[in-house]
Amino acid sequence: MTDEQKRKLEQKLWAIADTLRGKMNADEFRDYILGFIFYKYLSERLNLYANGILKQDGIAFIDIKENTEEGKAYLEAIADASIDALGYFLKPSELFSSVARRGSIKGQFILEDLGRILSNIERSTMGEASEDDFDDLFSDMDLTSSKLGRSEVAKNELIAKVLTQLDEINFELENAKSDILGDAYEYLIGKFASGAGKKAGEFYTPQEVSTILARIVTTGKTRLKTVYDPTCGSGSLLLRVAKEAEVGEFFGQEMNRTTYNLARMNMILHGVHYSNFNLKQEDTLEHPQHIDKRFEAVVANPPFSAQWSANPLLLNDDRYGQYGRLAPASKADFAFVQHMLHQLDDNGTMAVILPHGVLFRGGAEGHIREYIIKERNWLDAVIGLPANIFYGTSIPTCILVFKKCRENPEDILFVDASTCFEKAKNQNVLLPEHIDRIVEAYQRRTEKPRFAVKAKLAQVAEHDFNLNIPRYVDTFEAVDDIDLAAVARELKATEVGMVALDAQIAAFCAELRIEAPL
Repeated sequence: MTDEQKRKLEQKLWAIADTLRGKMNADEFRDYILGFIFYKYLSERLNLYANGILKQDGIAFIDIKENTEEGKAYLEAIADASIDALGYFLKPSELFSSVARRGSIKGQFILEDLGRILSNIERSTMGEASEDDFDDLFSDMDLTSSKLGRSEVAKNELIAKVLTQLDEINFELENAKSDILGDAYEYLIGKFASGAGKKAGEFYTPQEVSTILARIVTTGKTRLKTVYDPTCGSGSLLLRVAKEAEVGEFFGQEMNRTTYNLARMNMILHGVHYSNFNLKQEDTLEHPQHIDKRFEAVVANPPFSAQWSANPLLLNDDRYGQYGRLAPASKADFAFVQHMLHQLDDNGTMAVILPHGVLFRGGAEGHIREYIIKERNWLDAVIGLPANIFYGTSIPTCILVFKKCRENPEDILFVDASTCFEKAKNQNVLLPEHIDRIVEAYQRRTEKPRFAVKAKLAQVAEHDFNLNIPRYVDTFEAVDDIDLAAVARELKATEVGMVALDAQIAAFCAELRIEAPL
């Protein structure tokens, strides 16, 4: 697909989403449109798989007569194979195209059928290995909501219109190398995030920043056994890592139920087999779900300076005990860092996005920062990002990179990328050349004036483990010397010119018989 075709597809999808705009807020119509796209994907994927099985019999899945003995035998065999291979099953009459076709006929009522079908998808996985990955997956799509219309007829007409429009789009699932649907889904998630204000940070990391983290944790590797995100949101950051290296298994945790559903859909839409991702819904700091595992790559964009319990009993937790201090209850930033370091494998790399305050705040945070650097020497790099590049906040942020077995244990790399952006309408944007410059600075660890510096550990200690970037990267730019004598001559010449101009103005005023200005 060309860039132009991709752009037209994205515009068409947004236009379809626009059908629901005005009926409800951004969060709600996001859940409906993304849910319908996911249903379309599941249908088309199953149809392709079933047709592959039936090819030798010379029949198409859609043509199976569901109520005949022969049809039932076919469906039973296909269901067994499909649930094992794909994790779920749909009958021909339950396929997206079948429902959309019925909905396009005036007077046909599809709402009840649609609700039943979405439940059937989840029920088809019960007792199977894929059950956890499909459980309550469509729970955010309330087809009875009054926001879809005042009457059942109005709701039915709206949903039928959306399904019919989506049915016209070919996502080219038969092309194994194509990820049109995955890219389109990411595009829509980004569009919803741009209009979601402060809530956007709960489920989406800008693609440009995700790319930086992904390229950092995959440096020198073409394959990762595992990648983990303890605050995975929509799963976009995990999937971005997979664009840089082959990933064996994805692990993540997300507290928000709706966002958790979005992440599971996103994984499946990008072709990740249900057995290759393990996402859980729970509070990561209080109830970690993968605590016994260690990961080769860890990435995260935790909620900035979130509140947490900071319960003293957590000092008995292996994640926090060695530090002797807990992050403040009002700022959980370092609690996430401690958790992630606990999960990081010895051969792994961890990259986390945090507010600038973690670099210099004192108290418990200063103590934890000192322990990480002085006692463990796990901090590999500090990268300062531009302000106003995240949805919902304009504060400057940074990326901290950690390794338990560092190739450069004698220093810490500091990168000041605060000027690496292009001004856009509502926020600053990182261009590809900015991303390349930041990533190359980390990978090559070459010092560049006013941009990248390698600070010795002794130097960091001299600054009391304060990591504020200007302490290490000198951003001062010398200006040309000013010739004061030349400036004085220019002022004198200007003053002479002003005397002549005043006289001319006075003459004009006298001619007009008005008082001249002083």
